[in-house]
This record gives sequence, C-alpha cells and structure tokens, in this order.
Amino acid sequence: MEVIARFAPSPTGRLHVGNVRTALINWLYVRERGGKFILRIDDTDLERSTNDYEQGIKDDLSWLGLNWDETFNQSHRFPMYEEAADKLRADGLLYACYETSEELDRQRKLQRVQGKPPVYNRAGLSLTDEEKAAFEKEGRKPHWRFKLSGKTVTWRDMVRGEQSVDTSSLSDPVLIRGDGSFLYTLPSVVDDIEAKITHVIRGEDHVTNSGAQIEIFQALSDHLPTFAHTPLLVGKDGKGLSKRLGSLSMEELREQGFEPLAICSLLGKIGTSDPIEARPSMEVLAEEFGFDKIGRAPARFDEEELLLINGRLLHDMPYEAVKEHLESLNVGGGEDFWNVIRSNITKVVDSAAWSTTLYSPMPGVIDDEDREFCAAAANALPDDITDGTWSDWTNTLKVDHARKGKTLYMPLRKALTGRERGPEMGPILKLLGAEKAKARLCGEVA
Repeated sequence: MEVIARFAPSPTGRLHVGNVRTALINWLYVRERGGKFILRIDDTDLERSTNDYEQGIKDDLSWLGLNWDETFNQSHRFPMYEEAADKLRADGLLYACYETSEELDRQRKLQRVQGKPPVYNRAGLSLTDEEKAAFEKEGRKPHWRFKLSGKTVTWRDMVRGEQSVDTSSLSDPVLIRGDGSFLYTLPSVVDDIEAKITHVIRGEDHVTNSGAQIEIFQALSDHLPTFAHTPLLVGKDGKGLSKRLGSLSMEELREQGFEPLAICSLLGKIGTSDPIEARPSMEVLAEEFGFDKIGRAPARFDEEELLLINGRLLHDMPYEAVKEHLESLNVGGGEDFWNVIRSNITKVVDSAAWSTTLYSPMPGVIDDEDREFCAAAANALPDDITDGTWSDWTNTLKVDHARKGKTLYMPLRKALTGRERGPEMGPILKLLGAEKAKARLCGEVA
C-alpha cells in the first residue's frame, strides 16, 4: 500500500514552528516510506484566506525543502462537499438547527448550573416542518449538525496507542454554518477519502475531533485512514507558543538568518528519543524518523538550541553551499576565508563582521604595556606568510621576550583582529598577509 499523507494549512497567515513541525513529520514519514505528500490548502474561509498567504506558505515549504507531490485548494471543491452533505441528509445524519449563538450560550450555562455536561440537546431533531418554516420566516438560516451515534469510537493511534472517544459526551458537530459555508470537519473528511489519504498525522489537540470524524468517514465511505496525534509544541519554559508565533514564523526566522536544515533538524528531533543535533540532509532526517521515537510529553522548542544547531551546521558546510549567500552580503575572501571563519559564526550573516575585520582598514587594539612587544613582533614577522609561519614566529617571540600563554598570544590576536576571540590565528595571519599584519602590529590603520 502506498503511504499518502497531507499537510493542510489555512492561508490566513504565515507558517510558524508549530505547524511546520506537523508538516515536517508528515513529510518525513512519507519520504521514509517512498509515498506521496499532498499539500491541501484549506481555504474554505473565503473572507480570511488570501492568495498572498497561500503563496507565502508554498514559499516557506519550498525554502525548508518540504516539497510536495500534489496540491489542491478546498475552495475549488465545494460541489463535492455539497454532494457529501446531501448524502448525510438523505441518511438522516445531517439535521437543521436554528438556535442563535446567544441561545446556545444560555443552554450551555443552564446545563452547567444543573451539573450537566454542556452538550447540545438535539432540539433540532424534533423540529416540525411548521416550526422550521416559522424560524425561516423570522429570517433565521439553519446551521447543520452531524448526528453522532452516542457510541464509543476506538482506534489505534500511531503515537498514543489505543484511543477511545465516547461520542455521547460530545455535541453533534456543526458541519455547515448558517451562511452556508463549510467548517473544517466535513471538507477534510471528503478530501481525505477522495485523495485516498492513508495516514492523518496532526497535533494531539485533534484527538477528540477524530472521534467525530471517524463516524463521518464511516457514514460516507469504507475508507478510514490511520491516525497519529503528536504532542504539541511548547516553549523551553513549558508554556504554549501562541503569544510568540509571530516571532517564530518561517518568514521571521529566515530574515534572522537561520538555515532551513537547522530548523528541520531541531523540529524533527525535539520530543523524540534521538539526540538533538544538526543532521547533514533532509534525506538523513527521513531515514532516522520513526513514530516509535516520539514521546508523549510536549516537545520543547528552544531558540537558543536552534542557534547552536545552526552554528554546528555551518561549521561543516562547504563553501559552495553558502557562496551565493556570501556574495549577497558582499562578503569577499572566497573559500579560504569561509573555511577559516565558519567555525566561529552561528549565522552566515555573521561572516560580514569577520570580512570587515580581515579586509577593511582598521587599527589593531594594543594595550599600552604591549606596544613595545607588538612592534618587536612586527619586525620579527617574515614577509612570506606560510602555513607554518604562526607557529615558528610565536616560538621565536616566546624565547626572545620571555612570554608565554595568554601574555604571548592575546596581544597578537588583539593587534591583528581587534578581538579577544576568534578562529585559529595561523590561518588568520595568512589571510591578512605580512604587510597588513605588520601595520596593525605597529598600531597603524591597515
């Protein structure tokens, strides 16, 4: 059986880390099994959905490397949903209700006062044709509810194991609003049947929904997907991310300079039994994926962890992979420069500062007590800088000036780079060249 899964975002905003994790898990499972990944655009909310957001979602997924095999829009499929609704009506499973939102709210409040669960009382089922006509004359338009069986629905969840939902504890779900627009539930089921979705993989906040949706699947078709409900994403403090999703959108993370593979490496590993570390490719992430590795505790997203993974990824990244990015930042120096500085940056954009350090005119930083030593070091520096120059040169200075350790190396580093930390000084010295290095050691701008 071909594995077919889908990611179904609504084009009412940009993708953030929470829904990207859902997309990634679907993609990894499909690619690991050689199946099909479908991008379904859930744009039944015609007022809030926009073409710009839809394109933004596709741009974000493409940037992340989450390519899809097929895509379609729910807004193009309304006749299919109407046909399914007609079938449910004919089977007595979709019924009209005329309560206003205020009346429903009062009903729930009364039930709570009486110690009853706030479940819809199914008054719509007992309405006569005359009563419906009277409501219509008032100007009320019906919303349509699916009649649940009242039985317990069970399924084997790929993450949570054996699951059950007592549908008698649920209100019959509204499938069609009073204005005739569809809510998420019915179109999703119809599309999953039509696309032959084999696995519905989503957050655990949909567990209860699955109980109702399974009954709708059974009412419309013999097709029933396998379900997997993954723990939700939280911040490192264990709290929800809802208030910070704007700053954790793919658009924002991309502008901050994060690598897509770093984002996928973190989102693909948090909440699993695998170590959280940068992976060399999306293919490796797919090969390592398994639902049996996903724990039941919420997955904690830590931006500091993302920064560390981003840095580790860059430390091993070849020049060709960043060449265009470096050129867009007007960073020169080529492959030799990249190989020297990559282990000391966490984002590619950080390379611009090192380019300025090495190639722009600047004076060295020399403390008063080190001026004589640095001037002597300039005189001792050979004109031809090779791979072994730094070692030979500092060994000579160690003997001639009775310096060692920090008192030997720190004045030279500060004079040559203006910094107290950075890459190994041997390659740095070679990139600077003798003329620039000597000038900086003498306190001159070079």
